[in-house]
Amino acid sequence: MADDERKKHRLQSVEIDEESLAAVSRDQEQERQIAIFDLLEENYFHPEGAETGPYDLRMGLMENRLVLDVQGPAYEKRHILSLSPFRSIIKDYFMICDSYYQAIRSASPQQIEAMDMGRRGLHNEGSQLLRTRLAGKVETDLDTARRLFTLICALHWRG
Repeated sequence: MADDERKKHRLQSVEIDEESLAAVSRDQEQERQIAIFDLLEENYFHPEGAETGPYDLRMGLMENRLVLDVQGPAYEKRHILSLSPFRSIIKDYFMICDSYYQAIRSASPQQIEAMDMGRRGLHNEGSQLLRTRLAGKVETDLDTARRLFTLICALHWRG
């Protein structure tokens, strides 16, 4: 993908609906903040039918559905996705994340590495599912989808 295309279609801000956020551990809050920071540093986000960005994204939950409100120059659209396809991946992801955070404090480096590989594998699976579910609505690259998946997990925990 050409650099000018990446610069033309990118997120300039990400806001998470505070009412949709769950109470999370310090590790999860840090992961969420890092995901937003990294997302804004580098991303590719091209809503279908949008001529050019940059875009503002507001994420939230509504009746157990993921709501993505996207605004840009001459573009404004709400995308609503069912969270049902994500539930088992998110559940497994949270389970392995909890184990990983506990392991960091007491496990051997080999055990930590094995858990981290499992965590990354589930994260990639969730990211690919997100890209599939966004097909025809918003095109992203894998890194952008990974960071968005992290934010979806933060929202989903309450739902």
